[in-house]
Amino acid sequence: MTPALRVMLLIDADNVSADVIEQAVQRTLAEHGAVHVRRAYCNAETALKQQALFKRLSVRPMVNLSAGKNSTDIALAVDALDLVIAERPDVVVLVSSDSDFAPLVIRLREKGCRVCGLGQQGKTGEETVAVYDEFTDLQHHGAPVAPRTAPAKKAAAKVAAKRAAPAKTEKAEKSAATQPARKAAAKTPARKTAKAAAKPPAPQPPSEAAEFILRAAPALRSGADVPLNDVAQALRAAGLLGKHGSSLKLFDKLPAEFAVLQHPDRIRWTGAATP
Repeated sequence: MTPALRVMLLIDADNVSADVIEQAVQRTLAEHGAVHVRRAYCNAETALKQQALFKRLSVRPMVNLSAGKNSTDIALAVDALDLVIAERPDVVVLVSSDSDFAPLVIRLREKGCRVCGLGQQGKTGEETVAVYDEFTDLQHHGAPVAPRTAPAKKAAAKVAAKRAAPAKTEKAEKSAATQPARKAAAKTPARKTAKAAAKPPAPQPPSEAAEFILRAAPALRSGADVPLNDVAQALRAAGLLGKHGSSLKLFDKLPAEFAVLQHPDRIRWTGAATP
């Protein structure tokens, strides 16, 4: 019996959409039966946004706090070489449309791996496709296009509209006759509506990214000022922030929901309900 191939799946999650990531995992599983290493490389914002997707697909997010252009790509490339030496995979599947991975593909092939690429249709250039042993474009499922109406259907719709016109006129006359009664009945509800409008609006629920932070640091839910260092430690423990990551950069991306206070450094969730 032929032993199963060891397969490693590395995803550039900053480069492809969520549905392409899901297609890539399912396609790799269908083709090879098992995927021994599943990792997605991305910034903190993408990790928070796609956390539910990564959990459902059993993909381990590798959060990279941006230190400049292509820093996530470099993190993936360095990790790929380490994993190839340690895990000895037979097949490496790279999910990205980025041509910058060409040197990595060549190096992985020299290590004895078959290197397959999966990219997002419309983003992948010919020079990227040519370097892989095999490359497949996956279609991004965007918003559905509204179907066009055929000429015959348009004509039938016009005829139906003309036939329906008298009926609409009758309905309009009935509506006009009952309008005074409706106005009288609407006076009392209108007052109630005005009183209801005077009430303060209910607090908006936190965004998905803010909810992940609040789960990791529940002390923020009270709306009180919490030491920034304590929150950063809680985020690292939850895997939402790297060992040397800056929590300030993370909160800078959520200015509408978190206020950073300095001297001393503290953080406050501004979405808490006021008493």
